[in-house]
Amino acid sequence: MHCNIDQKGRRFRMIGGIICTIGGLVCLGVAVAGLAVIAMVCTGIALLISGAFQIYEARKGWCAIRAMGFKTPI
Repeated sequence: MHCNIDQKGRRFRMIGGIICTIGGLVCLGVAVAGLAVIAMVCTGIALLISGAFQIYEARKGWCAIRAMGFKTPI
């Protein structure tokens, strides 16, 4: 894994990761409060996992999609 994104891409992924992580925590909080069904738990877990992965990509300066050969605009 070598750096394949620039500072703009790293910043974009970090912001997206933070937003996903916060959204996941909110979903899980709503589910724990008993205001939603099991779908909210699954959504919260998926958001937490994707947010954590985006934060990892931002910290490493590596993009999984670019590593597979796809061109991304950012």
